[in-house]
Amino acid sequence: MDVFKVSGNGPLNGQIKVGGAKNAALPILAATLLTDETVVLRNVPDLSDMRFMLEILRHVGAETVQPEPGVWEITSKQITHIAPYDLVRKMRASVCLLGPLVARMRKAEVSIPGGCVIGPRPIDLHIKGLKKLNCQVEIANGYVHVDASEIQGGPIFLGGRSGSTVTGTANIVMAATLAPGTTRLECAACEPEVVDLCNMLVKMGAKITGIGSPELVITGVEKLHGCEHSVIADRIEAGTFVIAGAITRGDVTVKGIAPKLLGAFLDKLEEAGLPMELGEDYIRVLPYEGSLKTVDVVTLPHPGYPTDLQAQLGALMTQTEGLSIITERIYPNRFMHVPELQRMGADISIEGPSAIIKGATKLSGAPVMASDLRASAALILAAFAAVGDTWIQRIYHLDRGYERFEQKLSAIGAKIERLKDTDMPKELLED
Repeated sequence: MDVFKVSGNGPLNGQIKVGGAKNAALPILAATLLTDETVVLRNVPDLSDMRFMLEILRHVGAETVQPEPGVWEITSKQITHIAPYDLVRKMRASVCLLGPLVARMRKAEVSIPGGCVIGPRPIDLHIKGLKKLNCQVEIANGYVHVDASEIQGGPIFLGGRSGSTVTGTANIVMAATLAPGTTRLECAACEPEVVDLCNMLVKMGAKITGIGSPELVITGVEKLHGCEHSVIADRIEAGTFVIAGAITRGDVTVKGIAPKLLGAFLDKLEEAGLPMELGEDYIRVLPYEGSLKTVDVVTLPHPGYPTDLQAQLGALMTQTEGLSIITERIYPNRFMHVPELQRMGADISIEGPSAIIKGATKLSGAPVMASDLRASAALILAAFAAVGDTWIQRIYHLDRGYERFEQKLSAIGAKIERLKDTDMPKELLED
């Protein structure tokens, strides 16, 4: 298996370009099944999750062509309504096939995705939404079976115990685009990735109002057509690079990202005292003396602080003066990276849904294990601030959501190498 060897070597300096958003590209790829015409997608990141989704699209009958890097032409003339477990199990986001299959085929059989290390991700709200669209839904043998022959638009409240559901919103919006009548979707997710999906659907001929708000109104149409669409920039990747600059006290310009996509995140960094320059499509982190201030954070659905930047902020808070508290309200098990940070010397205790971080700790390199995608990034960020070498294992998690991560960071001065686990010193493997 691949591992990263990361050596802390002082400030990072330079410019770094953000790629396309993973969490926008996945439902957008699924949405290409809504039409039998060709859809051209640009700025699609080269990630393992994209490859899994494209494999599923081909299985259900789509033809995919990549004329150049980052561009995909997808044509779905003849498709099937079945997405099998063998493919769906590789990626939870493949559940967003439900919406387009229901809309286009008036039926669907999609395997229920497996568990997730950061906590349960139930699809009960997806099923609730489909039932509100007058679909017959049955769960049997690990599959969601949907009969949408009598699908009909109507009022739907899609809120749950943790607020809105991003993938559930995407599914119900896609299903409603071709459903007779009008669907009024309340407590819809407002994330930029949902906005991007809705904007693409409108290009395809869908009738959607209220985009970007918690109330979406979708008026069903008879047919959708092909279009060209460019996926928005990845705000989580951008935030990770911003913290890379901050934790190393560097001068880093993150290009290709609108700061408005990271409002709550940037607000917390400003509260911490991080000097920044914000432009229309860039964020520049500036060097600073002394220590940043501690901040307390609660993760919430957009426009609140994003859960996908919780672990990265925690790594930064280990280098501040005083106590900071990070409370996770979206995924209950999203502190699995904490024991690994503790191995590096971090002073963190977990109290219920909160991590209490005592800052100004001296981190030292150690062999650590990544537990999930964002945890991988947090460990790398901590390694930038640590003395010595940090060996990070199970980095296949990181490859799900960061394109050319080590190359981008190496270009601005990071000492990060992708090696094989057999390259690790023997005593560390035994450790």
